[in-house]
Amino acid sequence: MSKKENPTPMEEKDTPECAETAENAENTQEEVFTLTREQMEKMEALAGQMATLNDQHLRLAAEYDNYRKRTTREKETIYQDAKIDTIGKFLEVYDNLERAAAQEGDEDNAHKKGMVMIFNQLTSVLEKMGITIEDPKGQPFDPEKHNAVMHIEDENLGENTVATVFQKGFLLGDKVIRFATVQVAN
Repeated sequence: MSKKENPTPMEEKDTPECAETAENAENTQEEVFTLTREQMEKMEALAGQMATLNDQHLRLAAEYDNYRKRTTREKETIYQDAKIDTIGKFLEVYDNLERAAAQEGDEDNAHKKGMVMIFNQLTSVLEKMGITIEDPKGQPFDPEKHNAVMHIEDENLGENTVATVFQKGFLLGDKVIRFATVQVAN
């Protein structure tokens, strides 16, 4: 075979069939470019939808997390309020047992010993529940924890000092269950 029988690449371009193939290739590239542009537009639209759905999902997740936290706080608050209400009803019993245990005389009486034991047991139960019993005698008057029902002039006590405690105060953490009823020195 000689060189003239096999056309060179240059010679192939000059034939009419090659010109048609090159033209078809250009048309195909334009069609591919057009399809790619349409696909890009669709992809951008889908990306926008996906971003919107992702944003909705994140908002829903945050809303659920806030709901869960809020209900947990509400449950704790309901429990604390129920605890305070229940303990508040027992405070009259506490006061009566305290008065009975503080009575003078007949220390060997079985009834008095029983009252003292019951009073100590009730005090222990209240402390285990996180209740703080406040006896503010001699302390400065605090209107957030004390209820002043009387004033007295006393040179021995400083100004705004609790002179007498009529009823002890009860706290659950920082929350007041019952204010201490006190007499304050001026």
